[in-house]
Amino acid sequence: MSPVLPPCPYLPTPRAGLDWRSLHAYRDHERGADFYFGCLEYGHALWQRGLAARALLCLDRAFGAELSGEEPILSSWEMPYAATAWMIARTPDGVFIGNPRVHFQHYADRMNEPRREQRRWRAWACWALTRAVAPGLPGDPRHEVTEPSALQIESALAANGLLGEVAVWRAALDLAAGLKA
Repeated sequence: MSPVLPPCPYLPTPRAGLDWRSLHAYRDHERGADFYFGCLEYGHALWQRGLAARALLCLDRAFGAELSGEEPILSSWEMPYAATAWMIARTPDGVFIGNPRVHFQHYADRMNEPRREQRRWRAWACWALTRAVAPGLPGDPRHEVTEPSALQIESALAANGLLGEVAVWRAALDLAAGLKA
């Protein structure tokens, strides 16, 4: 049985009883604001059930939602950079989370459409958060890739992300400095 983990202050409180069907409902539908909120909510439910790795994958899906930046949900629940850093830092020993550094590195380097560049640079932004929160996690030595600098990530997010997304990511980086796992 997985341990119950404390609520993440950067995600909405999940409704009781959420399961895989909450996101499966979007498989043939637009993946906009409702999908985004659903990913945040279900990711939080998974986290609280002690399923840290699956929770991070839900946040990956939230980062991939089709958003213009004008959606009201973003004023309540901004892009989940802080939640990503918080979860990585707060995953207790013995709870499986994998190696988020390798995950985000592979995800960024192997990204497909739609919105490839936007999603790619968001993955690199999460990689940088992981490096800040858990600097001891090793990279994948067999995966040869040029790791971007924070300035490269910031520039690419400014070019491909939502209005204000760079500030949200920078705030999460500041948070990450105080969260080190």
